[in-house]
Amino acid sequence: MKLRLDLLKHLTAEDLAESALKSVHRYKPEPLLATTGVGFLRSATPEEIEQEMADSEALICRLKERAAQDEQAS
Repeated sequence: MKLRLDLLKHLTAEDLAESALKSVHRYKPEPLLATTGVGFLRSATPEEIEQEMADSEALICRLKERAAQDEQAS
């Protein structure tokens, strides 16, 4: 997948928070999390990977729409 750096300026904090919340269920803290502050992400299932790809494509579409709106406003 191509990294779309041109769309980064249209990314919002809400977009980032939504993306983070969708993957938080995969986070597994270490037994000594309070001491180490470390954890890890468990492997994604094929269904989760497919959903992440769909979410990524949807985000790209939203960012393209925002870019087009900004271009029309200019």
